[in-house]
Amino acid sequence: MSVRKLRFFSSIRTKFALTYFLVIAVVLVLMNTYFLVVSRNMIFQSKRAFVQHQALVIATSLRDAFDTLATDDVHRLMEHLDEEGVTHIIVTDAQGRVLYDPDESYRETDFSFSNTVRALEGYDVFYARFSDGYFFSSAFTPVMSRGVPIGTVYVYDEDPEQGEILLDMQRTMGNISIIVVAISVAIIVFLLWSVMRRISMILNAIETVREGEYNYRINIFGYDELAILGDEFNSLTDRLRETDEIRRRFVADASHELKTPLASIRLLSDSILHNEDIDRETVQEFIGDIGSEAERLARTTEKLMSLTRFDSRIQYENTAVDMRAAVIATLRMLRPLAQNRGLLLLSELEEGCVVLATEDSIQQIIYNLVENAIKYNRSNGVVSVRLNADGETVVLTVDDTGVGVPDNDLPYIFDRFYRVDKARSREAGGSGLGLAIVWDAVRELNGKIFANPRDSGGMSFQVRFALFRG
Repeated sequence: MSVRKLRFFSSIRTKFALTYFLVIAVVLVLMNTYFLVVSRNMIFQSKRAFVQHQALVIATSLRDAFDTLATDDVHRLMEHLDEEGVTHIIVTDAQGRVLYDPDESYRETDFSFSNTVRALEGYDVFYARFSDGYFFSSAFTPVMSRGVPIGTVYVYDEDPEQGEILLDMQRTMGNISIIVVAISVAIIVFLLWSVMRRISMILNAIETVREGEYNYRINIFGYDELAILGDEFNSLTDRLRETDEIRRRFVADASHELKTPLASIRLLSDSILHNEDIDRETVQEFIGDIGSEAERLARTTEKLMSLTRFDSRIQYENTAVDMRAAVIATLRMLRPLAQNRGLLLLSELEEGCVVLATEDSIQQIIYNLVENAIKYNRSNGVVSVRLNADGETVVLTVDDTGVGVPDNDLPYIFDRFYRVDKARSREAGGSGLGLAIVWDAVRELNGKIFANPRDSGGMSFQVRFALFRG
């Protein structure tokens, strides 16, 4: 299977960096727009209140003093009013003619005859803008006498101090933005370097292991997800190494198991073919030995096929299997073997022990356990088979009075081709595969198997399955 090549915009590094910078950009935009806009609007509100208040004070004074406005009257009144805090004041009559403009600078301000007309119609008009570091604000207020407009008051103000405050705020926000960008770049570079360095370690390790170096390990410090991933990778390589060692040992053992009967068959057949003076009785004996070795070869091959089926995880449809009937049928086949070895075969079987499995798997489990108990038993020994339901569990127990298994060998008895006593096992016709087949079959059926030495000698094997009630 080909490995996909890394693309720039598809890499985690690029996605992480772009996402991070996008978040920073959004934050900076908000800092440089929202807060400045809010601050500017607050200043506008403050200036509006100020100029409108000044215009209203002047308009009220004119209303209280005159029924109609004239130039001289307005000049005399304005001399007594406090005009501090505003830049320009203009007063017009009801026709919009300018009555008071001491600086004659209405052309340099935001004075507008259209706004004057609106004020004469009874509206308060306010206008504000920010430009070149200045806040410009103006207000038009009508002068009312007996409910009739007799003129307007225009107040205009230029405020460089508030403008400078806003500019200082903008410069401060800009400096903060530069600092934030610099810190963000440093952080993202450090984070990307730290994360990608460890990801690169894992990728390099995977490539190394893919080449067959199962002893390769990586050391990632920390307690984050990548460190845990490194630990899981090391656990995986340990399992791969163990599996590879088991595979190599299995191939070697299988080759040896198949080589031995083949070599015996070849030797016996060569003896018959190349010995012209061989007598008929010897020929029959050799042919009988060839048949025995062929049967041994067939048994080993059949067991290897069973293990291959379990390893390939071929699924068969499970059905309700009556274990009592399966035990009875299996004991019927093995009873002659037990009688030939002078063993007593006992059984104690309860009814209603039904499990969800395949008949072949159940028979393989029972057959191999009982055959194993017969082959490795003592003379005049006993093999006891018990079947009972324990709550929601079906329990199959096979006890024997054999020599048992030493404590050092007990953890390995379910390994393939493992023999406690190799010479005795070959003599009994064992291949070291029977218990391995039982282990795989029980595991495939989601059961559990236990092996324990008996206090009185021999072994006790117990298999537990879930009870099937249909």
